[in-house]
Amino acid sequence: MDTSRITSFVSGLWDAEIVPQLVEYIRIPNKSPMFDAQWREHGYMDQAVTLMETWARGKLSAFEGATLEVVRLEGRTPLIYIDVPAQGVQGKGTDETVVLYGHLDKQPEMTGWAEDLGPWKPVIKGDKLYGRGGADDGYAIFGSLAALLALRDQGVPHARCVILIEACEESGSYDLPYYVDHLADRIGNPALVVCLDSGCGNYDQLWLTTSLRGMTGGNLTVQVLEEGVHSGDASGVVPSSFRILRDILGRLEDPKTGTILPRELYVDIPPQRVEQARRSAEVLGTAVYDKFPFVEGMKPVTDDLSELVLNRTWRPQLAVTGIGGMPPLDSAGNVLRPKTAVKLSLRVPPTLSGAEAGRFLKQLLEKDPPYGAKVTFDLEKDGSGWNAPALSPWLEDAVAQASQHYFGAPAAYMGEGGSIPFMGMLGEKFPQAQFLITGVLGPHSNAHGPNEFLHIPTGKRVSMVVADVVARHFQEASKA
Repeated sequence: MDTSRITSFVSGLWDAEIVPQLVEYIRIPNKSPMFDAQWREHGYMDQAVTLMETWARGKLSAFEGATLEVVRLEGRTPLIYIDVPAQGVQGKGTDETVVLYGHLDKQPEMTGWAEDLGPWKPVIKGDKLYGRGGADDGYAIFGSLAALLALRDQGVPHARCVILIEACEESGSYDLPYYVDHLADRIGNPALVVCLDSGCGNYDQLWLTTSLRGMTGGNLTVQVLEEGVHSGDASGVVPSSFRILRDILGRLEDPKTGTILPRELYVDIPPQRVEQARRSAEVLGTAVYDKFPFVEGMKPVTDDLSELVLNRTWRPQLAVTGIGGMPPLDSAGNVLRPKTAVKLSLRVPPTLSGAEAGRFLKQLLEKDPPYGAKVTFDLEKDGSGWNAPALSPWLEDAVAQASQHYFGAPAAYMGEGGSIPFMGMLGEKFPQAQFLITGVLGPHSNAHGPNEFLHIPTGKRVSMVVADVVARHFQEASKA
């Protein structure tokens, strides 16, 4: 395989077709169902599916016997299923299956975008394509097919490849288990799973994700009155719903340090992951934290870089991501409000059950309400995390060589703080599979937040790496 030809082919395809397709994809406000309850009526999800389906169908003629189907189970978000039979010379490797995964649904708008940017407004500045969803991870279907097309361009053989693109990952992938079960016979027993929905510590080398945190969360509501009353009349008599909510959150989180208090939400961190965190901290230095847009004078929770890596990959952490029951500042009168509600997002360690964490959290927050207030915690999601199995020697070597070929630097390994429920699901169903989890969300790319962007050169290089690894997989499988 000619790696320089892989580079030229993939880069040319990205420039000529993939970037323009992603520009159009970013324009579509196809928010995940959790953030758009009327997603069916709005039709944006179908628009995104059609865009990707149309482009992909135009490429499948390059592969003998390749098929594409948009699978639609009743009442569920759609899923794009692409099946590319083994290509090239015959061998044992043709009996194996590689699964390539991504998603097409998006997070909501979020405030704070720069004046010339916006979530549904694609803007290219230098090497960056700004807008919601390009990196997280609309590029996945394009990058996956670019990798296979690059192999086809040289006649390099590869095993059967199945591409799965789901549409509710940002809502916790609650539809995906139904699709995996529905398609189980067609998917088969994958030997290698490639996921392009993760992150990278920098844009200088290939980063492999070794673990993903799980998560649980929902809406915590504290109600003290049937309606609001004059604060001058009621304050000091009626307990504030905000104060009670703050007190209840203190059961979960130390307000001074942010440390999660219940030991039930922790696990023992494997020594290998501790060592990998140390090495990642050495590679990244202060980029562990200065990639974030801190206000002037702000600093991270600790100066220990290894501890920061472990905090965001293996320890539980809480974020309050929304608030209800409060009027905007310019409409806030002297009223003691009847209730306060917050949306909680609790990241949990990779090996802790998200369902168990959710049940524990509900019991913790609702028990013994102060003053007899009405306290409810409505769970919205409870996805488990994932801890990668050890890499086979061939895959570790393939990754190392691919990183040198296309990035010019060694591969790096680090856990990610986000969640990809699909990985835990596949890890349970296919314990013998090897996993290549990587992505393009690096410093300042700001997934889910304002000014999100895709670093185009990294998207190209990740596509090249996938081509290299898929080809190497066939070689190794043919030896077995």
